[in-house]
Amino acid sequence: MSYKRTHGVPALFSFFIPGLGQLVKGHVLKAVGIWAALLLSAFMSVIGIGFLIGFVVWIAQIYDAYNA
Repeated sequence: MSYKRTHGVPALFSFFIPGLGQLVKGHVLKAVGIWAALLLSAFMSVIGIGFLIGFVVWIAQIYDAYNA
């Protein structure tokens, strides 16, 4: 009998702390990439486009934590 891994818990972790769901699943490079993308979007918020990019990265990483 195989154990099915829960998808909702890592997605919930990623909802509150971006990248944490990927870390829980063992995807360290994805988590580092998410943190880098969010840091870059924070710097780009000065010109306005960073808010949109940050939101898109946040939604995409929650989706990835749920499905990956």
